[in-house]
Amino acid sequence: MAAGLAGCGEEREEPPPLRPLVVKEQVSRVVKVAGKYRVSWAAVLANSNRWHFGENVVMTIEVTDAAGKRLKRTEHPLNAVPPAGTLPVTGHEMVDEKPAKVSIAYSQARWKQASRITSAFQPFPVSEVRTRRQRNGSYLVSGRVGSPYRQTASSLVVTALLRNAKGELVDGVSTFVGEVGPKDNPRFLLVLDKAPPKVARADVTVQTWGSTARPYEELAMGGTVSLHTAKPKTPPFAEDRGVQRIPGLETARE
Repeated sequence: MAAGLAGCGEEREEPPPLRPLVVKEQVSRVVKVAGKYRVSWAAVLANSNRWHFGENVVMTIEVTDAAGKRLKRTEHPLNAVPPAGTLPVTGHEMVDEKPAKVSIAYSQARWKQASRITSAFQPFPVSEVRTRRQRNGSYLVSGRVGSPYRQTASSLVVTALLRNAKGELVDGVSTFVGEVGPKDNPRFLLVLDKAPPKVARADVTVQTWGSTARPYEELAMGGTVSLHTAKPKTPPFAEDRGVQRIPGLETARE
């Protein structure tokens, strides 16, 4: 009997298999600009694994004409996808001839076990977000970026996903912001030329830059600071008021 119990004690439950990244949303557009064609894309990748980063993912863009001729093929390394999180992706390429088809493919992620629990990887806050469509058809998104981490983030990617009134993804644009510490609040400006005609809102998010988990994990290892604490602005009471009786209200005795 003892031997049987010992054998049971040695059995270990196998960890669940890692699930692949999922493309939650994806869209591409072709717009003629200054005699050429701009091929732009926007997508959202989701990682349902709570304890692993998805690293070294490469997006491949292939543009072909109506006859099937390849006009351009490019590869774009993506930032690491955080555990139980998402990664917005945007980009564009210019081609000389008119495209008929845009194909987007992704390589398999290399999985890296996270050094901290999921809640340690806090999002970067954005504030004062403003959107405006220009008369020339471009769409502007501006705002400020903050950081919840004690260490300074050397480089961050700010992404705006543009959506229509139904919430559907119609395009996106990204930019870089560098050297963001816990007391910094730098401004960002995103400009998308010849934006879709019916943009209802822009969802702005911020990620660390790099195809591996290292930048994110180094920030988390350094700890976080509270972003919403402030010293009291009202003077303290001159004396303790103690317990005040309210007329007509008596405390029931046990």
